[in-house]
Amino acid sequence: MTSLPDSSQGADRRTLIHIQARSERFLQEIVDAHVHLSERRDDALIRFARTNGLRYSLDELLRTMRRHKITRGLLLSPPLQGGAALPNEEIIKLCERSRGMLAPVITVEPTAREVKAAIRLAEENRRLVKAFKIRLGYVKASAESPVFDRVYDYAESEKLPVLFHTGDTASSNGDLVRSHPLTLDGLANKRQELTMILCHFGNPWFMDVAELIYKHPNVYTDISGLTTPSAYAEKYAGWLARKISEAVYYAGGAEKVLFGTDYPVTKHSETLALVRRLEIDERDKEKILSRNSKRVFRL
Repeated sequence: MTSLPDSSQGADRRTLIHIQARSERFLQEIVDAHVHLSERRDDALIRFARTNGLRYSLDELLRTMRRHKITRGLLLSPPLQGGAALPNEEIIKLCERSRGMLAPVITVEPTAREVKAAIRLAEENRRLVKAFKIRLGYVKASAESPVFDRVYDYAESEKLPVLFHTGDTASSNGDLVRSHPLTLDGLANKRQELTMILCHFGNPWFMDVAELIYKHPNVYTDISGLTTPSAYAEKYAGWLARKISEAVYYAGGAEKVLFGTDYPVTKHSETLALVRRLEIDERDKEKILSRNSKRVFRL
């Protein structure tokens, strides 16, 4: 009896090619949800740039993004020496010079005047602005301070996420009580329509963040700024990969995790290497690198 050709092999091969093509397409559309930049000499992140051997310029940033197939980046104000944040107007101008590769995130400081100015700037640049940022641990206010109510109201109405610094601070005088991720549980309970992004995975409180992204439909996190040079950099990178992977297991998936570098604090290559080290499904890595941010920031 003559056997018929096994058409299932051809079908399987076509399916594999389709999956590979889809994966490659998303890897060519990576979104960096956490980038810093300024052209100021009093930028407090210059020391990180020097440690990492970076020029810390717009040209270098865009060139590096292209090299790593990062098509979009969200630009946040870096801290200046003395503690203030770079004025949001300068972030807008840098984004306008990026030819669409960078989108601004408006930093909100805890005064009625600064909140009003932040909302006004977001309103004037509705087509550009993608989110707000609150620097917990660096400012003398908590996430539930009434001063932020107006920006939360506006963010909910415009469906703009709010990023919160969580975890370790870049300065030794940061307030870890206010930057602990569990301080955001109450706000997430009260503001269920507010999309909240906990920056830096709450490092070192990874499992606390895992609980928050599991518990709250409106809470997300990013993996930015986790690696810096040290004598134990390789072992630390392995520890980070295990912690993030375990958090993904606990949360039941990677739908709430966003890719971010925190440039110039961490190099793009190092954060991409961290994603490669994660012991999770390749499709979950796609979500982290691209899909999740596109959905959350409506890119």
